Order: sequence, then structure tokens, then C-alpha cells
Amino acid sequence: MPTLMEIARSGNITDEMIRVAKIEDCSPEKIRERIARGVVIVPRNEIRENIRIVGIGEGLSTKVNVNVGTSTMVVNVEMEEEKVKTALKYGTDTIMDLSIGGDLDGIRRRLLSIANVPFGTVPIYQAFIDVTKKSSAGIYMTEDDIFNVVERHLKDGVDFMTIHAGITKELVAKMRKTKRLAGIPSRGGTILAAWMLYNDQENPFFKNYDYLLEMLAEYDAVISIGDALRPGAIADSHDYFQLSELLNVAELVRRAWDKGVQVMVEGPGHVPLNEIAADVRIEKAICRGAPYYVLGPLPTDVAMGYDHIAAAIGAAIAAAEGADLICYLTPAEHLALPTPEQVKDGLIAAKIAAHAGDIVKLGAKAKEWDFRISKARAGLDWSTMYELSMDKERAKKIHEQFGASSKGPCTMCGDLCVYVLLSKFLKED
Repeated sequence: MPTLMEIARSGNITDEMIRVAKIEDCSPEKIRERIARGVVIVPRNEIRENIRIVGIGEGLSTKVNVNVGTSTMVVNVEMEEEKVKTALKYGTDTIMDLSIGGDLDGIRRRLLSIANVPFGTVPIYQAFIDVTKKSSAGIYMTEDDIFNVVERHLKDGVDFMTIHAGITKELVAKMRKTKRLAGIPSRGGTILAAWMLYNDQENPFFKNYDYLLEMLAEYDAVISIGDALRPGAIADSHDYFQLSELLNVAELVRRAWDKGVQVMVEGPGHVPLNEIAADVRIEKAICRGAPYYVLGPLPTDVAMGYDHIAAAIGAAIAAAEGADLICYLTPAEHLALPTPEQVKDGLIAAKIAAHAGDIVKLGAKAKEWDFRISKARAGLDWSTMYELSMDKERAKKIHEQFGASSKGPCTMCGDLCVYVLLSKFLKED
């Protein structure tokens, strides 16, 4: 069967394109044309049903991703399910399962069953872990072990997957001779680097890229090309390794498009504030407008415990410059596995950043939300303000924390509220 990209290139409009157009308030023909060019993607596995259709890319609202998943030290599947439900409640657009502890197949399938949004994974984690369980060392995994896991994820209905295909044996060899402050911060990238060094072989994803694309095309799943050599510290931002990998990725994007496979590119990472706009522009130029999926970016390394706020600062700039999907960070980043409450905090921060960026990127279309809440605020219409808030319960709870009613001013200004004073003045006049 043809992929969505191939259908778009044939000039036909599908139900998915119509649904994206309705959500984004544009014409189906615009969506079709952008999918055909590769600058918009619609992640959905052919075998998955009842999934919310989400468009990501050029001219569309900035989307937000939430990561969940077990660790090697904390395996609580019920908690991960709660995280998924929390993410759905507060409006995530996509979810990724990054589990590395417990029954990985069982966990993935349980989370998939309750997540009605595009769902992503990182198959190299499981390939490495499965072989480790059998032989005590994941570096013994074969190429077949790796691609068998990819196929298993696709058969389960995974809509998009992070594949670190741009890191090569040559880049890893050069990196061994270079002192990089934060090394390789990507878990998947580190696994592949260790495998390449031990086995003295090329990255299986790079070496067998055409075969990988055939697998993805069969299920019409999206490849999210991972940034294995992203900067893990602002001191490493835009160094030789980050940019060399991005050049490799640009060629991989072209090859995916040639096969009719939808693709997005993953980005940094830790990037100083003054380099974020340039980072987005570089990706968009080199990768010919392919959707950009950014982690953060984090403009400082010192915000532990508040990395969700630091990431939101970077994400707002990235979104305004054209980043298409924001991967949230939680207050637990660099510290611990997050709790459901921390997942909520991270998601809300990322959604605020995405919307702030959209005000720049989309203009009046995005500002309509702000206009409505400002109008309600000027009229002291608290119920409408709650409804328009990203976190209705929190807004209401804070408003009422010192006994304020649903009518009249809040307890910050009381009788000196500007809207109360103005209303009183106009009545007396």
C-alpha cells in the first residue's frame, strides 16, 4: 500500500489530511502539498485505530511531546500509566515510552492501549537490554537483534520511533580523541557508540538504512532521526560533532523522502540562548524544512530542579523560530525518574512555551486564545478564565486560596483592582 507521503504526491487528499486541516484552520490542499514535500508529517501506524490525528510541521501549531517509562531502578507500571493519563488530561500531542526496566514488551503494549495520541519509542534500548539479559552484555547484540526489535515495535502499532542513524563509526572514532565536556549525552547514541567500538563495525542503522526505511514504509510509521551527538552541556553547543551528525542526518532525510517515508529531525539539547534561533534555522536549511523535534532546548546547565522552566525559555524561542515539536522536560530532569505531578509541571511549562512561540509564528490565529482570556479578565469573568486556562483546577484553587469569591476582584488588589476602579468611575461619571 502507498504511504501517506506517496498518496499526497499523487494529488489525492485523505481523511487524515482533512482532519489536520480542520484542526489547524487551513485548507486540505495546503496540508496535502506540505506532506508531499515532507515539511508536514502525520504520525500514525497503519495498524493503529482510534488514534488522534496530529499534524506536525510547517505552518501548523507547535506540538508538545511527553516522555514516560520505567528505569532500571524504578519499575512501577501503574505509575507510568498514571503519567500517560496525566499527559492526556493536560493536552499532550504525542507520547514516547522510554522504558528500560521490567517487561518492556508488556509495558509498551499497556501504555499503547491507553494512549490515543501518536506514540513513539526508541527500539535500540530494548535491543540492548534483551541481549544483556541473555548474555550479560548488550554489545553482543547482532544486527538481526536490533531490527527484530524495530519490527516488534511496528507490529505493536508504534507510530514513530527515534532512530540514531546519523552517528557513524568515523564520528565515534574521532570523538574518542577529543575532549568533549559532556561526551555523548544520548542513551541510544551511547549504546550504538559502544557497540561500534567493541565490534569495529558501522552503525547498523546507517549501514542498513534502506532496509529500515522499507520496514517503516510497510507500516507508514515516522522515523524521528535521533541526535546522538547533541550537546549535553552549553559548552558543547554547535561543535564539530553536533554539526557533522546533522550533515549526515540531512542526507538521511532526503533518502527517507525518496522512499515515501515521513521523517522528522531531533535537535538539542543544551544550547545558549543566543544560539537557539540559529540552531533552528540551520536545521531547517540543511534538512530542507523537515519538521524539527527539539529537546528543550536548555539554555543553561544550572537549573536542576527547575529544568522544566529553563527548557520552556529555550522552547519558546525555538518555537518562534520554527521548531515544530517540543519534547518537554520535567523538574526531575538530570535528577530522578519523574512523578506524575512532575510530568504535569513539565507538560504545562512546555505548552506555555509552545503557545508563546505560536504567537510569533502564527500571529492572529494563535493570539485569539489570548484575546478571549484577556476579555474575560477585564470583565472579572472567573469561570471563563478557568475554562481558558491550561490548568483549570490550579487556577481556581489559587484564586480561592484566601477566600475570594467567583465574583469581584482577586485578593491581590481587592477594592483597588483596576477593573473595579474603572467600572466605578465610569458609573459615577
